[in-house]
Amino acid sequence: RLLLENAQQLVLVCGRRERYLRRDGAAGLAVLRGASLVVGLDGCIKAVGQADVIRNQFSEATFERIIDCSGKCVLPGLVDAHTHPVWAGDRVHEFAMKLAGASYMEIHQAGGGIHFTVEHTRKATEEELFSTFKHRLERMLRAGSTLVECKSGYGLNLETELKMLRVIERAKRSMDIGISSTYCGAHSVPKGKTATEATDDIINNHLPKLRELKLSGEIHVNNIDVFCEKGVFDLESTRRILQAGKDIGLQINFHGDELHPMKSAELGAELGALAISHLEEVSDEGITAMAKAKCAAVLLPTTAYMLRLKQPQARKMLEEGVIVALGSDFNPNAYCFSMPMVMHLACVNMKMSMNEALAAATINAAYALGKSDTHGSLEVGKQGDLIIINSSRWEHLIYQFGGHEALINYVIVKGKVIYQNEMCETMSSY
Repeated sequence: RLLLENAQQLVLVCGRRERYLRRDGAAGLAVLRGASLVVGLDGCIKAVGQADVIRNQFSEATFERIIDCSGKCVLPGLVDAHTHPVWAGDRVHEFAMKLAGASYMEIHQAGGGIHFTVEHTRKATEEELFSTFKHRLERMLRAGSTLVECKSGYGLNLETELKMLRVIERAKRSMDIGISSTYCGAHSVPKGKTATEATDDIINNHLPKLRELKLSGEIHVNNIDVFCEKGVFDLESTRRILQAGKDIGLQINFHGDELHPMKSAELGAELGALAISHLEEVSDEGITAMAKAKCAAVLLPTTAYMLRLKQPQARKMLEEGVIVALGSDFNPNAYCFSMPMVMHLACVNMKMSMNEALAAATINAAYALGKSDTHGSLEVGKQGDLIIINSSRWEHLIYQFGGHEALINYVIVKGKVIYQNEMCETMSSY
């Protein structure tokens, strides 16, 4: 078991087993000073409280590891609620096109964007995909993410989608980082098919195969995703695919209202979606419907920043009681591994407070993945996923823009130290 002793600040995020925090809840994050935390052999948190109380309570116990957290802060491991991390082929050349004024859809229609990545991902071997994916996850981990949502979606045919999902399954089983896997076969309409044909193929072929592989224990997928967008999958096709996914036990968590208002939020609320991502063009009715349905909004400040889109209306969503979560949207279009940078962008560009951004990158991101009963806060009984930062105030995790290699001291998953940063011992984070 593990003892973290005498932290300057221990940021619990939630203290009363909340499944999510809305705006009013996020205002008062639970923070303890001079506090300690114990993780048991089963990887779950056994005690959280004042350092002297914990010392007395565990005076007879032996610990495999004790970490002195004097002058440091302990926070829950960060949760990245939206990533596309399995792919081959680099799209750095498209960044230059975007800087020169080309829009996302112009690049897409010129054979770039998703189609460029699909072509390269189809050609890559499973081994090649796993190797790059593993390195990307390790970089996310070093930036403080301990649970990451990972999508397929650069195959668009059954064979490549399954190849991607096998790669994600292999990482789930062999790596310490937590993974929530998402089937995103409806990420784009494959060349040579109409949206209706692609929809029929997914419903008649892809989803039955996923169900079969789940029953045999080979691949366990958590979520279903569709890119509901003008010129991609319309509202009716999206409804059919999401409903078919829900029917085989997948959680609905999809791309909506990004480039055009599509009424995706209204559809998600109606279907009982756990979460909808993007929402740059969401309607007022959609926001109201999501708040009522407790459907999380996964906002992606990197995407709006990179594509120079208008920012999602985080403040309006928070004020109307929507559960707001954050994701990095890591993909060849938005190459960002760092949830601390995402939180910083959310505060500056989307006008979120630091408390709201931290709640959005922990408990609310866990809620968007159906995992907030076990992840996203430092409470007794939850999984011992946490980070220790080399600073006496937790806000440095958001306030600092980049440079996290001198700030994140330890990353711990299930009570096991999986990253220890020696630089923190010799460098001040200020």
